[in-house]
Amino acid sequence: MEADSKPKKSGARLCCVCNQNRAALKRPKTLEQVLSSTSPSVWECFYAVFEEEIHQVILENQLFKPGERIAIGASGGKDSTVLAYVLSELNRRHNYGLDLFLLSVDEGITGYRDDSLETVKRNELQYGLPLKIVSYKDLYGWTMDEIVKMIGLKNNCTFCGVFRRQALDRGAALLKVDKVATGHNADDIAETVLLNILRGDIASFNSEFINIRFSLWLMLGCQNLNKFSTYAYFKKLDYFSTECIYSPNAYRGFAREFIKDLERIRPRAILDIIKSGEDFRISTATKMPEQGTCERCGYISSQKWCKACVLLERLNRGLPKLGIGRNQGLNSDGKKDGKRDSRTPSTESKQCGSLEF
Repeated sequence: MEADSKPKKSGARLCCVCNQNRAALKRPKTLEQVLSSTSPSVWECFYAVFEEEIHQVILENQLFKPGERIAIGASGGKDSTVLAYVLSELNRRHNYGLDLFLLSVDEGITGYRDDSLETVKRNELQYGLPLKIVSYKDLYGWTMDEIVKMIGLKNNCTFCGVFRRQALDRGAALLKVDKVATGHNADDIAETVLLNILRGDIASFNSEFINIRFSLWLMLGCQNLNKFSTYAYFKKLDYFSTECIYSPNAYRGFAREFIKDLERIRPRAILDIIKSGEDFRISTATKMPEQGTCERCGYISSQKWCKACVLLERLNRGLPKLGIGRNQGLNSDGKKDGKRDSRTPSTESKQCGSLEF
């Protein structure tokens, strides 16, 4: 009996895709031992599963239509680089008929963003995708270096998150695209669910509210196969891996560490958190913010002024910290507004690993 059991145990460790090579990874979603052997030369099973899953997500959810213009948010990091590579490959392989563009935001962070943008420029040539770069300096008159010099390292991610989201939307408008694809993975989404709970931001769990706010956005996060790093590494993609110099103390970092601890105990923890976020129901008696437009810049907002205009007004007046927090904002009359803009909470940029719902 013992002799018969050993081959079965050995067989269970084979890749379930090719059934030949020894599996090195286990998928948290299905607990299948797949994705090829420990030898880099036989990672084709991993590539095939990774790319096919994204393809199926696109088909099942009808994410694209032939002839659409799609901007890929490109920071130069592994997630956005993988997204740009895979989407361009699938577009060619399956004839989606899409016009793809790279869209980057230059926050003005010396020694970080200037270096990562060089990576994006190389990706432009490698993948043959046109690149558009929008900068904080051109849009807002400030760089993140200048903002941090004024406010210090505390709360700087709030400014960056708000400005970055709007910069991507404005870049998308300049490119006249139909959707923006962002390289968010399962970790990012789970962290956001947890942060929304910690902040008491119930509006972010309202799916109808999400659909309104993201009318021009496409979240293509490949939530069920969070292996961007592995794919980028073994595919030898050209990406930038240095962490933002202003993000080490970001609030999101603590949520990330907590989720990683949970994942070590229970591999499916990340997927379970995402499922919890999807299943949240808001009481019908709860008053939700209504969609509107900023009276100053025309951007989406539930207040008279959007969060970006509030922050810019305080920066320009030399009082940046008064633009941060639940009860500190400006209405169109330039007075304090006690109501919090639920659509634009204190947020952190993708460089801090965030995903804004």
